Amino acid sequence: MSHFIFFNFAHYSSVFPEGLHLKRTSAKINATRVCVSVCVCVCVCPGGWSLTRQHDMNRAPNSPKTGNCTTAERIRNHIVAAGHTCVLCDTREFSSASDVSSLMKQEPRFEAALAIHLFKGGRLLLDARVPFGVVFGGTDVNEDVKDEHKRAVMEEVLHKARFAVAFTDKLKERAEELLVCESKKIYVQPQGIETRVASHFSWSDFLHSTGVRTKQEENLRVFLLVCGLRRVKDPLYLLEVFAEWHNQNPLVALIIIGPKIDPVFTAEVEESVKRSVGVYLAADLSQEELHAAMQKSFALVNSSLSEGMSAAILEAMDLGLPVLARDVPGNAAIVEHEVTGLLYSSPQEFVSMSRKLLDDHELQERLVRNGKNYITTCHNPMKERISYQKLVETLH
Repeated sequence: MSHFIFFNFAHYSSVFPEGLHLKRTSAKINATRVCVSVCVCVCVCPGGWSLTRQHDMNRAPNSPKTGNCTTAERIRNHIVAAGHTCVLCDTREFSSASDVSSLMKQEPRFEAALAIHLFKGGRLLLDARVPFGVVFGGTDVNEDVKDEHKRAVMEEVLHKARFAVAFTDKLKERAEELLVCESKKIYVQPQGIETRVASHFSWSDFLHSTGVRTKQEENLRVFLLVCGLRRVKDPLYLLEVFAEWHNQNPLVALIIIGPKIDPVFTAEVEESVKRSVGVYLAADLSQEELHAAMQKSFALVNSSLSEGMSAAILEAMDLGLPVLARDVPGNAAIVEHEVTGLLYSSPQEFVSMSRKLLDDHELQERLVRNGKNYITTCHNPMKERISYQKLVETLH
């Protein structure tokens, strides 16, 4: 059996420990202990895990679970299923690459690592002295590449990594265009999607706790915006136009839900929502409860300034929920306009499309049917499992 360390830089959303590390524990069994992290390359996972001396995986108390964390947990399960031991870590526990290097030397030693996000996670693996792989995050090619220092670090990470995973062909093409790297090192593997709905979830209680007051709950149409509260997710983008629409139609509501990642920005969101009508901020839910809330909603909304591959969008499609997503490259890569979802380019266009969706039942049914078929065809978790298990073998 091998031992891996997985580093994850995950704020909520969207969720994958940053480092993955493998350690050999038996001379007879070719398994590895891996440390997996998001945005980091050792046992680090931003957004929710802490590493014990026994290298067990524990959720940090009251820590927000991001999409990266969800992704990390799923990849960890793929690695464990191959007979390895995989440890998830929070990148925020490490101040530098030397911290990770010290961790890797602890007994029993790790033999490999995997990080999500080249800069946030991969940079921590540069001194790890073990083979490692990385997974691209949308921030890498949409934001961090604009910074000369960060770009140089990401190019060094790509040079030293055994492999890099991109969720889409377009993300790979953008990486090859903006970064000095070996194309043959970059593999395209879409995220595998699995959803589980909490059986005990009460929609009425959720609405009441969120502050939604209506005597026509059965006629209420909830647009659910799922995101970690940070600026790149731009959750206030639709606030003004939605409030105006709500004044015209009190049976539409926008609920923003996700972990409080950026404290300063979270305070801005809370204050803005308090001054608005028809827009609400919900307390964070467990993954299964969130899926239940999504299933009860009318549509899933994405308003991000940039995306890699939004797990929330894919989960909504799997749950049979229409999707309205901001027209940015990461979203356009997985949402085909008027086929698997709707893409909008302005707040006004969002309202226009939402009105049409409310009135056009044939459009609703088409988006739901095509979205579900797309997930089944392109985001099969078993295909993802096989891909990562094969890639992990290259870390020996």
